[in-house]
Formats: sequence, C-alpha cells, structure tokens
Amino acid sequence: MIEATLARTDLDLSDEQRDFTRAVRDFCERELGGDRLRELTDGFSDLHHDETARRMAELGWLGLTIDERYGGSGGSFTDAALFLEETAHGQAPIGAYAVTLIVVGALNRFGTEEQKADLLGRVAGGGALAIAMSEPEAGSDVAALRTRARRDDGEWVIDGAKMWCSYAHKASHVLVVCRTGERDRHEDLSMIFVPREADGFTMTPIETLGGTETNELHLEGCRVPAGALLGEEGQGWTQLMAGLNNERVILGAQALGLAQRAFDDALAYAKERIQFGRPIGRFQAIQHKFADMATDLAQARLLVRSVARMTDEEPDRVLAQEASMVKLATTELAKRCALEGMQIMGGYGYASEYPMERYLRSAVVTTIFGGTSEIQRNIIAKTLGL
Repeated sequence: MIEATLARTDLDLSDEQRDFTRAVRDFCERELGGDRLRELTDGFSDLHHDETARRMAELGWLGLTIDERYGGSGGSFTDAALFLEETAHGQAPIGAYAVTLIVVGALNRFGTEEQKADLLGRVAGGGALAIAMSEPEAGSDVAALRTRARRDDGEWVIDGAKMWCSYAHKASHVLVVCRTGERDRHEDLSMIFVPREADGFTMTPIETLGGTETNELHLEGCRVPAGALLGEEGQGWTQLMAGLNNERVILGAQALGLAQRAFDDALAYAKERIQFGRPIGRFQAIQHKFADMATDLAQARLLVRSVARMTDEEPDRVLAQEASMVKLATTELAKRCALEGMQIMGGYGYASEYPMERYLRSAVVTTIFGGTSEIQRNIIAKTLGL
C-alpha cells in the first residue's frame, strides 16, 4: 500500500537512505501489526514503550545525530528526519523520541564532554530526555517565564512551575529553561538539567485527547550541581534560538508521517468501500480530495527534506523562515488529512474502533505545541519585512 501512493516518493534519497527508510518501515509493519500496538500502548493511552525504544536503539536508530564517541551511530539530521517520518507513519510507540532529539541538538551544540558522555549515551541506549519551557503564564510568550535558579553553596537552587512538558515522566533528565538573573524578557535566561529523581522536583500528569503525554512540573528548592548548567549562564535565549531549525523540522517530520498515515488509510478505504455499485474512490468528489492531499504531501515532504539538508550543511545558520514554514505546512496538513480521512470514511472514521479518530486527536495538538500555527505565521510574516 505504501509504495502505491505517488505522494510517498523516495527519488530524492540516496541508496543508503532508501534502504534505511525501508528497514524502519519493515520493522513497524512487522512488529506493530494487528493488536500488537494496542497492547504495547495500553490501549493507546501510553505512546512511549520503553522496550520498543530499546530495540530501536540497539539498531542504532536512536543515536542518528549522536557521535560514535558517545555511543551513537553518527548519522545526519536528515537521517533523523527520515526516521521520524517513518516511525510516525508506522505508529511506533516511541513518543518521547522527538522531544529527546530536540534536547540532543542542544547537547551537541552546548554540552560539556561530561554531559555528552552521560546524557547522549543514555539516549543512544534507548533513554529519553525532555525540555521544560512553557509555564502557567508563559506559553507562546516564552520570554515571560518566571522560574528562577540561584547559586547556593556550589549548587543551583530552582523554584518555579512548568506546564505542558512532554514526556517528562519518561525522561531521565529535564532541561529546565529558567532565569538566573534579574533582567527581564530575553536576558538572563539559562538552561539547567534536572534529574527526574531530584529532591524538590515533582510532576503531575495532564490527561489530554492523546492520552498521558504531557505534565505539569513543580520545582521547590530543587538543588542540582553547578555542572548541570547547559552552555553559558544567561545565554538561554540565544541557545534556544540556535535550536529552532532542529525543533521545527523534528516536529514537522513527525506531522508529515502522521499526515501520510491518515492519507494512506483513507485511500485504502476509498478503494474498497462500495456504495451505489462502485468504490467511493471512483466518485470525482472523493478523487479531488485525494489529488489535493497527495500534491500537498509531496510539497511538504520536499520542504522538510530541503530544510533538514540545509541544517546539515549550515548547522549554525538560523533558518527562521524556512523552519517556521516546515512547522506550519506539515502540522496543518496533518490536521487536514485526518479531517478529510474522517469525512471520507464517514461513521467508520468517527468510530473509536478504527484509528482515524485517533489520528485526528494526535494531529490537532501538532498545530499547538512547539509554537502554534499563529506564531509560525507571525515569524514568516516578520521575515518578509511585514
């Protein structure tokens, strides 16, 4: 079914990349078919299965952007984007990997040798990391955050609250963005790693349409060593901006895989569902929906891969416009493909017995986290001089 869809081309990939994507695809089809995925995810309520992540790590897939010195496989960022697309399409229960990859990017750029050896080694072995930016009063306006860290007796003491911290409950460490000075907005922000078991650090799961994916964090006199600081004190905003390309392409690649999955399932249904004496895919109203989605999927895929390659070629260049375009195009497409898929499948799309309604629930949040679609449009407009 996958090879039959024109929107799913691999003509722009190298032979090694084609072999790699097919291997990931085969793994997902072989290991997650039938009721297996439902079992691994506790009825789709827990979308990160530790054993599946460990098995993929053994294949070198979770260490794609990690140097071999730290246990990784030394692949490119483009390879990671391809992996994310395939695993999202294959519904692999490794939900924590995307946010982990965001933190890996920050570690690669700003981490000390000690931090890399410890944390990157954990990821290469199947472990997870998380990042905490949003707060109860600071969502899209990240620079308004209030969580503070102060030095005391050779340690950092952190106080504050964080919201919407994806997969913190699966992570060994959470990278907390906080204030380490008295200046406001973008000044005096820093990034500090907090171990999940640290004293004074608690988390409360938040039930969502997608299950238990995200958390509310509380830090009350939470003490961590001075060496937990990532990069330079007071340079947190600059460090966050340096990771924009990675973050938005990572989220975009995931959304693209989800969009393709909704498309493929709806297409298979349209070829088999008989109404008025013929498959519903023979009706022009349905054909045009698929033609539009297939075209948009092909465009989005080229955009994702292009920006991923640009990131590999110029890792220090901030691609604000291009990265925001990736995030906007892919997440809105995922939502539309899932909605169209539900419309095409009718009652079967709406029924919880079938996966289309789950795709829609997963797609909706992609236009919210990592910078809403409205924020991405603001950024793109600003780059146009508006």
